[in-house]
Amino acid sequence: MTALWVVVPAYNEERGITATLEALAAQDDRDFTLVVVDNASTDSTVDVIRSFAARHPVLRLEIVHEPEKGTGAAADTGMRHAIAHGATWLARTDADCLPAPDWTARVKAAFGSGLRLVSGRLLPRTDEGLSAVERGVLVAAVEVAGLFGRIRPGNRDPRYLGPYVMTAGCNMAVTAELYTLSGGFPRTRIEDVHEDRALVNAVRRHTTAYGPRRDVVVRGSSRRALAWGLRRTLAWYADHRYRPEHVDIR
Repeated sequence: MTALWVVVPAYNEERGITATLEALAAQDDRDFTLVVVDNASTDSTVDVIRSFAARHPVLRLEIVHEPEKGTGAAADTGMRHAIAHGATWLARTDADCLPAPDWTARVKAAFGSGLRLVSGRLLPRTDEGLSAVERGVLVAAVEVAGLFGRIRPGNRDPRYLGPYVMTAGCNMAVTAELYTLSGGFPRTRIEDVHEDRALVNAVRRHTTAYGPRRDVVVRGSSRRALAWGLRRTLAWYADHRYRPEHVDIR
């Protein structure tokens, strides 16, 4: 049984999830179990995953199903499945992301340094059509948002033991013990709550052993920026100030 379990929520990702699975199968450190959570997909996502698993028998890959639509619900189901099957450490990325080849190794090193929650670095993918300038704007905006998060009223509470650290749900890791203690991801839809922010704030009530690790790198999809434009995308991530009719961009 592996100590590290990687959880990937997936909804209607038949066209893109293979790239994510390939990035995980190509990790320098392959001593982990992968759990893909099918979040009531209506396309052939599950068939694509099963086909990939058949072609990569060395990869320990499990599929679980969560009928309640929502990134929080799907991620929580995957995390709790891993914990029930003996996971010590939990890492999450998303089905449109590309973890760096040393991602799992760096996650384990971060845990080895004493962290109980690891906030990795999120960079834009380079294969989706955004220019280098646009990718640079996104990176800068994320840095500014992280600074703003420290003074944001919703992230301030006398019960918190340490400062707010912005943590992308698609590049984070947490010990199984702390995940359970903090209550885990809220079982919500992405339209309602940023479940990653909620988990970080719950963790802050229990420990100061959390923090950023810039060497833990995932490249995330920019498809929202391509569909909505940079301004609206940033407004969406800033407390859903932009609310489109369709959030699930495919």
